[in-house]
Amino acid sequence: MKYDYLIVGTGLFGAVFAYEAQKAGKKCLVIDKREHIAGNIYCENVEGINVHKYGAHIFHTSNKEVWDYINQFAEFNHYINSPVAAYKDETYNLPFNMNTFSRLWGIRTPQEARDIIEKQRAEYGVAEPKNLEEQALSLAGKDVYEKLIKGYTEKQWGRPCTELPAFIIKRLPFRFIYDNNYFNDRYQGIPIGGYTPIVAKMLEGIEVRLKTDYFDFIKENPDIADITLFTGMIDEYYGYQLGALEYRTVRFETEVLDCENYQGNAVVNYTEREVPYTRIIEHKHFEFGKQPKTVISREYSSEWKPGIEPYYPINNEENNSLFAKYRELADKEEKIIFGGRLGNYKYYDMDKVIEAALELVKEQL
Repeated sequence: MKYDYLIVGTGLFGAVFAYEAQKAGKKCLVIDKREHIAGNIYCENVEGINVHKYGAHIFHTSNKEVWDYINQFAEFNHYINSPVAAYKDETYNLPFNMNTFSRLWGIRTPQEARDIIEKQRAEYGVAEPKNLEEQALSLAGKDVYEKLIKGYTEKQWGRPCTELPAFIIKRLPFRFIYDNNYFNDRYQGIPIGGYTPIVAKMLEGIEVRLKTDYFDFIKENPDIADITLFTGMIDEYYGYQLGALEYRTVRFETEVLDCENYQGNAVVNYTEREVPYTRIIEHKHFEFGKQPKTVISREYSSEWKPGIEPYYPINNEENNSLFAKYRELADKEEKIIFGGRLGNYKYYDMDKVIEAALELVKEQL
């Protein structure tokens, strides 16, 4: 059977494209090497709790068109992301706001907080920061940097802040109000029932084959479709012929606990370098769950190696330059298009994934 589109990957990008293509009368086949749909936004029901299997996903956007679009497929609750940072035996609110500064310095007014930050910044002010540590100290001062940035960032990237480029922290948002809402976006929430049903609705009536590796599949079916949308790694598609792009990956340790409430918040970041994980997610709090048990996931950041799921592109100068060479190869293709974070070697929030997929739909259809 011949298809208009072979879509590789059932994540949000591939699912949005498949949904729109089918709506436009195109015949699509969607394949995925995993045994489930929805890619990294897949949620698994454990003890009646929707567990974000590949890390916490909180939908937020300021784009009303995107918000209306995703609400076709699910009803969203009113969850507001308000993470907490744990440093030794101290607890701080994120993002950096008056609750954070009050806890750090025992002060109450915005002016007191500004004065302390400015004094500490002046002590470490560097005209041209050469690394992330110098950049962070010149933006935030010693206290915020050492307790809330240094250890977490070093775990995230797997190297000391003195060896990380300054551009990673171009700016640090300070809020001189008592507001723990992490995002500034107008629309925010978690889909009631998790993300998997959203993708299931998008793929309704479309042929989907799971546990299907693209490279094996295409050898046996070279002419299966007029056009292929590939949402996997662009360097892998080209057999790493120009070299491998770098990624960070995340390992999850998930366990069911025989208690109703483990940490009192969905997201707790551990900013101390000596604690091996970056954060603990308690999944039930995303949907205000009252189940008798709870499920937590510890997240460990590490270097990516082939065979492991890549998560975050390392968008430094060297990798961006290599990606540009792969992009040149891709631009010459007539029957294959690339999309998503791995195909475009770019970190996307979910709303930006939808925007990019809808943009590709306009170009194609």
